[in-house]
Amino acid sequence: MGGLREVAAPFVALGPSGVAVRARLKHLTPRDEKVLRLVGDHLGTLAGRDLRARCAAGLLHDADAWAVRKRALTGDSSSRWAGSITKATHDQWGLARRAQAAHVKGLEAGVRTIAHRLSLPVGEPGTRRAPGGYRTRQEWHAKSRRLHVLADRLQAEQADREAGRVRVVRGGKRLLNTRHNLDQARPSEEVWRRRWETERRFLQADGEAGKRFGNETIRVTPEGEASIKLPAPLAHLANSKHGRYVLAARVVFHHRGQEWADRTTANRAVAYRIHEDVQRGRWYLTASWQIPPVKTVPLAQARADGLVGVDTNADHLAAWRLDVHGNPVGAPHRFDYDLSGTAQHRDAQVRHALIRLLHFAQRHNLAIAVEDLDFTAEKTREKHGRRKRFRQLISGMPVARLRARLTSMAAELGIPVVAVDPAYTSRWGAQHWQKPLTGKNRKTTRHHAAAVAIGRRALGHPIRRRTAPPPHDRSDRVGHRTVQAGPVALGREGARPRIPGPRTRSAGAGYGAKAGDQCAQHRSGHAAEHASWQQDSLPLSP
Repeated sequence: MGGLREVAAPFVALGPSGVAVRARLKHLTPRDEKVLRLVGDHLGTLAGRDLRARCAAGLLHDADAWAVRKRALTGDSSSRWAGSITKATHDQWGLARRAQAAHVKGLEAGVRTIAHRLSLPVGEPGTRRAPGGYRTRQEWHAKSRRLHVLADRLQAEQADREAGRVRVVRGGKRLLNTRHNLDQARPSEEVWRRRWETERRFLQADGEAGKRFGNETIRVTPEGEASIKLPAPLAHLANSKHGRYVLAARVVFHHRGQEWADRTTANRAVAYRIHEDVQRGRWYLTASWQIPPVKTVPLAQARADGLVGVDTNADHLAAWRLDVHGNPVGAPHRFDYDLSGTAQHRDAQVRHALIRLLHFAQRHNLAIAVEDLDFTAEKTREKHGRRKRFRQLISGMPVARLRARLTSMAAELGIPVVAVDPAYTSRWGAQHWQKPLTGKNRKTTRHHAAAVAIGRRALGHPIRRRTAPPPHDRSDRVGHRTVQAGPVALGREGARPRIPGPRTRSAGAGYGAKAGDQCAQHRSGHAAEHASWQQDSLPLSP
């Protein structure tokens, strides 16, 4: 019992704080595309220069340095473009710092694990809570060398973090490395060059409340007319007044179109981003804005009618409906998705699975219970050793994508999402629910048993089942203990109610004087704690 970690209380997950919708820019003329590329390349050059200055400042950067950077960019663009570039640079630098902190944390965990295993004798078995020694002397020697490599990396990363140095690649490190492996990556150098130039362009502008249509830099009217404010060096390309270029395309937002139109009409802030899809040869415009935080319902209200317990896996969602008492209702459900192929295909698969899950919960007016998973420090080879397939399994689980999609989509339908601690749900679900829920016509999987465990924890019930006693136990025969008292029921340790008539074969109706004092019996400890069928009130794992 002392080795089990404390399980956190369930809570209702917060909804999204922003909205993003995308529309295709159709019927652009060749001149429109040329102007967009020129503006994006020019602003991308300024963004790269600003990022270099921000990284050079490191931890010494402050508001005054930010103002100096903005003034340096204003002359080559405009005040609003300079504000958007400096804010995007600040966000990118902060993201790099957070990634650096996570990398340092992972290196520290790897060094600790390897040092611990090297300190054990070769071949010593491990336990559930701590790994053992390495299997062979050769593996021990290889890991000792890896320990020195990780220690050197950790020292270098810690020095960079203390100095405030970050390493950022505009356009993406993955795409940059693709340039050195074009034979294996298949795209030609010309195709790669176009993708690289596209990713390094800068065509995004933050919204401005109170300004016309919510954005003075990239403006879209409620009728769908899109125009951009040209930077000062490219002002000669304008085809409208005040140095603006009006695109021939008409913007139509099919999703949340009315909400977007209401914001632009009221001159509320809307941010825009223009992006080119090189593979498809299309241009897109993305609009985004902030929304007030969605008010979450109390946990008791989310539990009122039961809920749907959901177990997240690498290729499907295992779900089971539970009533308010924590009992499985109906048949289990499985919502499959395929995470192979392109990023668009994977994202569509996740959305399709979540839509089916949400429609099932909406039909029965139920909340959804999911695990609050975080695998950032749980998929290293130092932690799991030779379990390569297991590392690949948890690495392939779309945890972050599912969590973000589920909370935003559930908020739109008004479905509460209850997040629970994932500790021991799979193990205890399989131990206490897989076999009882398996019958001749239904085979319960380990994942569906975990879904039941997740749902019971979200409802506030222990995962462990409260079983009925044998039909003929030694002291009580068949009777009052078939329904056990709850863990907080008043008087559950007090005297039992007197039952008229003989209680056993050897004692009459008037010979139960000591029935109320269970500890007075000649037994070691409390009498009610030693029957094989007695269940504890806490979910414990052997």
